[in-house]
Amino acid sequence: MPLDQDHYQAMLIDKRDDGVAVVTLNRPERLNAVNGQMHHEMSTFTRDAQTDDDVKVVVLAGSGRAFCAGGDFSDASGPAVSFEEGRQIVDHLLELRKPIISAVQGYAMGLGANIALLCDVVVAGHSSVFADTHVNMGIGAGDGGQVIWPLLMGVNRAKWYLMTGERVTGPMLYDMGLVNFLVDDDAILDTALEKAAQLAAGPQKAISASKVPINNWIRQMSAQILPLSLSLEGETFHSSDAREAQRAFVEKRPAKFD
Repeated sequence: MPLDQDHYQAMLIDKRDDGVAVVTLNRPERLNAVNGQMHHEMSTFTRDAQTDDDVKVVVLAGSGRAFCAGGDFSDASGPAVSFEEGRQIVDHLLELRKPIISAVQGYAMGLGANIALLCDVVVAGHSSVFADTHVNMGIGAGDGGQVIWPLLMGVNRAKWYLMTGERVTGPMLYDMGLVNFLVDDDAILDTALEKAAQLAAGPQKAISASKVPINNWIRQMSAQILPLSLSLEGETFHSSDAREAQRAFVEKRPAKFD
């Protein structure tokens, strides 16, 4: 089906005359934290963009102060998400034959960081903050972080950031290869739209042919990594550490792990 607002509740769809579709994560009151509805829509929007003849390039953005703060743990039981959808989010994003650009302001945490980094082009601001924070919630980093972080920054660096949940911001984002363009905070979306318009005006078949083989290479690695990482994430999701981290988050206190 086409990429149409009627099919989306947690995302805003803005298709423009130049062939650029701006898809905006739209839970600003929760810093666009991912609940079940947004998780499902993350697994479908790339498929809809692929089949929509009016879409040449996708820009993925977040409304309000953040791109995406990761999973919504405001409920002590944690976010109600499907691990099968988790794999679809990564697979469908990598299978998209059209260019996709992430415009990242503020926090890009957990799944939010990973979906931004899996895009073809990443535009971020000097104050943008990236971190895969699964481990801080007592959960394994299974949402694509183990696929994309090592490819962008190197294996041992990636393992450190995935094992600690430490943040990357400022010049380190560019120096470590996490972002293509590091700009002033108030220029993030405009820069992403400028780059999208440049791609939308180019030869679409040639542009697609230039990204698809690279994504196919990433998909091969993802096929080896993602099933195990999601399985291990599922095992840790109901661990005592995860339960303690979720309670601590709701109670706004430091977690005390076993």
